[in-house]
Amino acid sequence: MNRAYAVMTGLICLLFASAGYADQPRPWQINFQDAATPIMHQITWFNHYTLWFIVPVTLLVLALLVVVALKFRASVNPVPSRTSHNTVIEIVWTIAPVLILFFLAIPSFNLLNAQLEIPDSDMTVKATATQWQWNYEYEGTPAPVAFDSFLLKDGDRAAAGKTDIARFPRLLAVDNELIIPVGKTVRVLVTAAPSDVIHAFAMPAFGIKIDAVPGRLNETWFKAEKEGMYYGQCSELCGKDHAFMPIAIHVVSEDKYKAWLAQAATDLPGAYKTLVADAGKPADGVAVAANVSK
Repeated sequence: MNRAYAVMTGLICLLFASAGYADQPRPWQINFQDAATPIMHQITWFNHYTLWFIVPVTLLVLALLVVVALKFRASVNPVPSRTSHNTVIEIVWTIAPVLILFFLAIPSFNLLNAQLEIPDSDMTVKATATQWQWNYEYEGTPAPVAFDSFLLKDGDRAAAGKTDIARFPRLLAVDNELIIPVGKTVRVLVTAAPSDVIHAFAMPAFGIKIDAVPGRLNETWFKAEKEGMYYGQCSELCGKDHAFMPIAIHVVSEDKYKAWLAQAATDLPGAYKTLVADAGKPADGVAVAANVSK
């Protein structure tokens, strides 16, 4: 009985870890990815909030079009109306949009302010884009840590220990993920290499998307609430391999982050192999249930 209970508990933990502790695009997905930061929670709320305005307005316009098409068609209304204006209607269709825009503007301004106002950060990472990969540099660390992050090729999966397509999806997995501790406010400096083109650093589950412009330093921030592997992509058309420039952020516990950071300063491949070996454990919650196109 105890063994059966333990097995059932383990399966339940794996199920919820798959659904809630990592995210990536899913087949036939129409909603946002699950929110993993406070900003993304606000974005999700604002999306649902705006639907309470968009849906009624769309249905009202559709109903008016149907009424006009049926009631005022030539066969039942051979003599068209010569009405030039209606004061009540004109007041209504002026005031109503103003009120709707007012109720949309206030929460949208609050959301923009939360996105653009960088809070006191626990750590800073610089992300530099080039055609077609990302370079990450940790600032203020005891030892310098910087590395390139390329799309993981199918032939390199076995050597990297990333053969699980569900956990490391094709065309989204990378050779070196950005490693971040959970619950820490991370300031991200985003730019592109000189003489390169404009890219964009985007992570849907975190609610961030900011341009990487050559010669310009932009900044954004996030605070990951849950451990796991999260995937994004360059979201600015940047050339022939634009579709093969993924972003992978691995959120881990603070202890694992400190251990990785210390090892990465002298042995970057070994540091990643240690994390990959731990990724399959239920406590890490990295595995995801869905898969992307193969």
